[in-house]
Amino acid sequence: MKPGWEMVVGLEVHCELKTDTKLFCGCPNMFGDEPNTNVCPVCLGLPGSLPVLNQKAVEMAMAIGTALNCEIRPSTFHRKNYFYPDQAKDYQISQYDEPINANGHLDLPDGSRVGIERAHMEEDTGKTTHAGTSGRIHGADYSLVDYNRSGVPLVEIVSAPDMRSSAQARAYATELRAVLVASGASDGKMEEGSMRVDANVSVRRSAGDPFGTRCEIKNLNSVRSLGRSIDYEADRQIALLESGEAVVQQTRHWDEDAGRTVALRSKEEAYDYRYFLEPDLVPLVPDAEWVEAVAATLGMMPATRRARLIDLLIDGGGASEAQVDQVATVVDLGLDDLVVAAVAAGVGSGLALARTANEAATDADAARRLDSGSYVALLTMEGAGTLTATQAKALLVDLLADGGGDPVAMAKARGFEAMSEDSLASTVAEVVVTHPDEWERYCEGGEKGDKLAGFFTGLVMKATRGRANGKAVAVELERLRGS
Repeated sequence: MKPGWEMVVGLEVHCELKTDTKLFCGCPNMFGDEPNTNVCPVCLGLPGSLPVLNQKAVEMAMAIGTALNCEIRPSTFHRKNYFYPDQAKDYQISQYDEPINANGHLDLPDGSRVGIERAHMEEDTGKTTHAGTSGRIHGADYSLVDYNRSGVPLVEIVSAPDMRSSAQARAYATELRAVLVASGASDGKMEEGSMRVDANVSVRRSAGDPFGTRCEIKNLNSVRSLGRSIDYEADRQIALLESGEAVVQQTRHWDEDAGRTVALRSKEEAYDYRYFLEPDLVPLVPDAEWVEAVAATLGMMPATRRARLIDLLIDGGGASEAQVDQVATVVDLGLDDLVVAAVAAGVGSGLALARTANEAATDADAARRLDSGSYVALLTMEGAGTLTATQAKALLVDLLADGGGDPVAMAKARGFEAMSEDSLASTVAEVVVTHPDEWERYCEGGEKGDKLAGFFTGLVMKATRGRANGKAVAVELERLRGS
C-alpha cells in the first residue's frame, strides 16, 4: 500500500448451507452430480410452481447469526429481478430490507473487531461454463448452463467497511470460514464454490476523510486471491486519483493468471433490481423459544477453542509465539480435542500441542477420525520416556492409517524398547571417543560447540536405530563434558 493512503475494505461472503434439499423445493442439494439432474419446476421457475421454505435452512441461518453475535429478527423475502442465463426464472428470491440477522460482529485473532451489517437468506444461482481460451463470456465459443445449484440455500454475510488492509481482510475471511464450519451450517469449501467472497474496495487519503468511490471484486474463491486482488485494486485506484482521474464505481473480475482486476459492468444499485415482496411466501418470524433452541445446538466457536488451548499452555508456564501459531493450526484443523484429551490424561501441554500441530496435522482428516484413547496412550509413552520422539512419530503414522490401535503392542512388535541407562552411556562414550576433534570443540562451548550437540545426538540416534531418547543423550553429553 502506497504511503499517504488508506484502503477501506468490506466483504460480502456467500456461503451455501449444508441442507439435504434446496431452499424452496425438494431437489437434492448435492455438489458434483451430473448437470441439470437436480432440478424441478420450482427451482426452474416454471409457471404455476410455488416455493415452500426449508425449515432446516432457516435454522442454519439463525445458527450463523448467533455465532456472529447478530440480532435474530423477523424477516421477509423479496424478488430481486435481473436477467442472467444462470437464473432460469429471471429473478432471485432474497431478503432485502428486513434480513433475518443484523447488527453483529466478528472478533479476529489479532483482537480487532469487524462489524456484521447483515447475514440474510437467499437462493443460489446456477453455474455457467464458458468454453474457450479466456474462460469468460467474452471470446467464448459457447456457454453451458447447469441449474443444479439454482435454488441451493445461501446466507450472504455483509461486513461493515471496517478492514484497512488485505491482511486483515484475509484474517476475517479465514476466521469467518472457521466460524461457519464450526456452526455446522456450511462446509466452507471455497474450491467447490460453497463459500465465495466479493470484496468492496476504496481508498482515501486519511482516516478522517469520507469514503472513496468503491469497486466490487466478484467471486473470489481463495484467501490468496482475496489478498492479491485487494492490493491490486487499491493500487489501481490510487494511480487513477494521483493522475487526476476519477474512480468509476463498477463491478470487476479478478484475473488470477494476469494478477489484475478487469471491469465487468457498472455497479448496480438496489433500484436497478426492482425489488418487491415475494407474493408466494409469508413473513418469517422466529419466536424466542426457537431462537434459543437453535443457539443451544452450537458448539464452541474457534475463538473459544483457541483460548482453551492457550489456557492449558499458560498453566504449563506460558505460551510462546510459535505455540500460539500452533494453537491456531490445531483449531483450524479441528484437532484441539485431541490436545485437551492428552493434557487431561497428564501429558505435558507442550508435547501434546507440538505433536498434534506438526505430525497429526499432516493428515488432519485421519486425525479427526483417530481414537483419542490410542493417541493419548502414545503421547503418554513418549512423555514417560518409554518411546523416543522418533519412535512415537513412527507409531503415529500407523495409528493414523489404522484409525487407532494399541501403542504398547505396536511398539513391542517394532522392537521399540527403551534403552537402559548403562547401554545409552556406553553408546555415547563410544561416539565421543571416535570423534575426538569434534568432542574437543564441543567441550570448548560457545556457539560452535553448542551446534555440535546435534552432531553427536544424530550419531547416537543412528547407532541405536532411533531407540535413544534425545533428551537423555543431551544429559549424558553434558555429564561427560563436565567430568
